[in-house]
Amino acid sequence: MKRLRILVGDDHALIREGIRGLLESHCEVVGTAENGKTLVNAALETKPDLVVLDVSMPILNGIDAACEIKKALPSTRLVFLSMHANPLYLRKAIEAGASAYVLKSGAAEELLAGIREAIQGRIYVSPSFGQDVIRGVSNRRAEGARTRMSLTSRQRQVLQMVAEGKQNKEIAQIAHLSVRTVEFHRSRLMTRLGARSAAELTRFAIQEGLIDAVGN
Repeated sequence: MKRLRILVGDDHALIREGIRGLLESHCEVVGTAENGKTLVNAALETKPDLVVLDVSMPILNGIDAACEIKKALPSTRLVFLSMHANPLYLRKAIEAGASAYVLKSGAAEELLAGIREAIQGRIYVSPSFGQDVIRGVSNRRAEGARTRMSLTSRQRQVLQMVAEGKQNKEIAQIAHLSVRTVEFHRSRLMTRLGARSAAELTRFAIQEGLIDAVGN
């Protein structure tokens, strides 16, 4: 039987290597990535069977990275491994196409269980959430992106990097845009969201789960 091919994304090197060590005896780890943008590019290049990723990643967060991967590779399964026990993150992950959401505070066996369920086409959520939350979130999976804020993927990327404290020139370099284009997106975001400062944009980014309230 063909070995499962898995790509791993997390912004902490120790966690990436820990996941690799856990999985290598069970499957083939085709690569690792430290941010969401690199993860998407690696997924398009390696076309893995499954991606293990975190919610909180720099440049492009895990939720938006998952949406891009799922759009390009609809058969690829997505398993989130996160420190966030907030149902908001769980709901957004499921809406993005995740098959499993596992808490980092759980045992290693829980990640393996999530991967097994995902490959079988089922949904797995860490039992710590409780059955009421799990049922409610799973029932909303079919709604998909209809519940997401109607910003384009580029606007969400720029919003995340603004909230991370990056300046327009740095955003332009990372996103391969002109500074003027970044300024345009930033101005549109301010108007669209009714924000009057970078701090207000940051608060919205936190509410949308694009960044952590306490940083990565």
